[in-house]
Amino acid sequence: MKSIAIGSDHRGTAVALAIEQQLRLEGFSVVIVGDVTGAPSDYPDIAWKVTQEIVANRADGGILICGTGIGMAIAANKVNGIRAALALDELSAQLSRTHNDANVLCLSADLLGQTLVKRIVDIWIRSNYEGGRHARRLAKITRIENGEDPKS
Repeated sequence: MKSIAIGSDHRGTAVALAIEQQLRLEGFSVVIVGDVTGAPSDYPDIAWKVTQEIVANRADGGILICGTGIGMAIAANKVNGIRAALALDELSAQLSRTHNDANVLCLSADLLGQTLVKRIVDIWIRSNYEGGRHARRLAKITRIENGEDPKS
């Protein structure tokens, strides 16, 4: 992953800006999507904008932040080709990439401290999809996404 789109609603502004700084210092190309001034905003609008950066191949992955991370994950996963995962710890961040090839990381601004957020992001961006036995499952997810029975 070389380029990452970041978006947040008003509750995730401070976290989004900290992640942006962290990733830029590590040499990533980062685009902030939406308003990060802290003005009230609706998380589905931001999820849509970040996922469109990925779908259009302008970003390799995305990071979305809202109060819990749940709303962002739900909204982002409505977009074909997006595999958004809510990570509240390092292991879920790692497995979301290695097993599920998640291309969007969703984070909670309210439940995670700055140190943990940094570690989760660090692990997520450095983990790679393992393929193998997981490829069969991802193919089934794609079939569901296409309105098909996953067993077909």
